[in-house]
Amino acid sequence: QGSELSGWAMGRWTYEGIDLNHNFADLNTALWDAEDNDLVPHEFPNHYIPIPEYYTFANATVAPETRAVIDWMQRYPFVLSANLHGGELVVTYPFDMTRTYWKAQELTPTADDGVFRWLATVYATSNLAMASEERRLCHYDDFIRFGNIINGANWHTVPGSMNDFSYLHTNCFEITVELSCDKFPHASELPAEWENNRESLLLYMEQVHRGIKGVVRDTDTEQGIANAIISVDGINHDVRT
Repeated sequence: QGSELSGWAMGRWTYEGIDLNHNFADLNTALWDAEDNDLVPHEFPNHYIPIPEYYTFANATVAPETRAVIDWMQRYPFVLSANLHGGELVVTYPFDMTRTYWKAQELTPTADDGVFRWLATVYATSNLAMASEERRLCHYDDFIRFGNIINGANWHTVPGSMNDFSYLHTNCFEITVELSCDKFPHASELPAEWENNRESLLLYMEQVHRGIKGVVRDTDTEQGIANAIISVDGINHDVRT
């Protein structure tokens, strides 16, 4: 399609007319309602939030691709992920959905905002295109003054995003990387795009080694304990073994 946003809508919707980027279950609203009613975490979980019943119905507007990805996420205990987009040069991090439902933009951080900002910064500062001193604005948003990272909801609200779903339904921390000003770069530009992103992809993957890791064991038997809940003081988002 060539440069910039030419053909930006190409491939955005499935044959059934579903935008896969907005097709995951909205777990944010349930969490925030429970928080507002002081039910978290003693009556409503702050992690591993169950998928609402309406989303599982056969007639729900859920693409088979989305169901397949959810099944994949439930079978493998991923801890770090990124999804790759085009059309901008910026790294976004959850939450992607604004807490005030009628606002198109609103800073909506997670309980792990510091970690997400770190992950986004690791990618943005090692990406050759984003880090270039000669870099121009892609379109009209000036992400350069924010270090080429932004809270997703503070850019534009995306209900039902994979990032928010991953964070609230699994142990996985996920960001979105907007790889290029061009939505569909020419084939001749792909080697340069790979060079722009190679080191940042590797450095991002290496972040799985940050933080606490180990095995939770039974004191008497030394056997590992599945689904042990790990809580950190001051962070209202637990994880499970």
